Amino acid sequence: MDRRYWENKAQYAQPDDAQLSRNVSATMRKEAIRGKHMDPVIIEGKHIVKSWWGKAWCENLERYADFENRLARGKRYVRMNTVVDLQIHKGKVSARVQGRRKAPYKVEVRISPISEQRCQAVIAKCGQKIDNLEKLLNGDFPTELKDVFLSEDGLFPAQNEISFQCSCPDWALMCKHVAAVLYGIGARFDEDPLLFFALRGIEVDRFVDITLANKLNDMLANADAESERIITADDWEELFGL
Repeated sequence: MDRRYWENKAQYAQPDDAQLSRNVSATMRKEAIRGKHMDPVIIEGKHIVKSWWGKAWCENLERYADFENRLARGKRYVRMNTVVDLQIHKGKVSARVQGRRKAPYKVEVRISPISEQRCQAVIAKCGQKIDNLEKLLNGDFPTELKDVFLSEDGLFPAQNEISFQCSCPDWALMCKHVAAVLYGIGARFDEDPLLFFALRGIEVDRFVDITLANKLNDMLANADAESERIITADDWEELFGL
């Protein structure tokens, strides 16, 4: 790497908000002319994330000491809408983040897949607590399940299950472009919570299926039990004096 990155602070000074906005606009115009589809992360309002899944994603990241001090650098960038493209796939997020230079930096975040054993253990704890898919995606489920999902053995990735790289010249463990993408992922979950399950490689229907299966088993068990409302032969004799 060119040592001027460290020695010439003026050349690599942090861009102000106006410069970032100009660079973002220029990139979007350029890519539109090229006919390339871009899926930017747009932050509107005071909060970066609003939904339960978006907040839970960010909360999970911020509880890791190695991440906490560096994530703050990305908040400004994601709020400036510098994440001009973000694509979520199973176990991988590809993004482009606008910075001081005219060309956006390329960022890749990889998430280790959740093990089948761990996934089954979480699903088993759901029992009959998730009524339908809509409630699951809206975060409308008991607090005890939220604690299960966010536990160390829950659905969210541990620190050692997250890796990333950026094409920028910053040697930091986590540059501001990566941090912006990590927050951008949470914002994207606001738009479509199903993307969380896609990223983790989880079939979301399994959470609802376990509830239906448990309810069906309860119904079958109750069907085998003798109902108190059934009138036996002795009841007929007592009722009619036969």
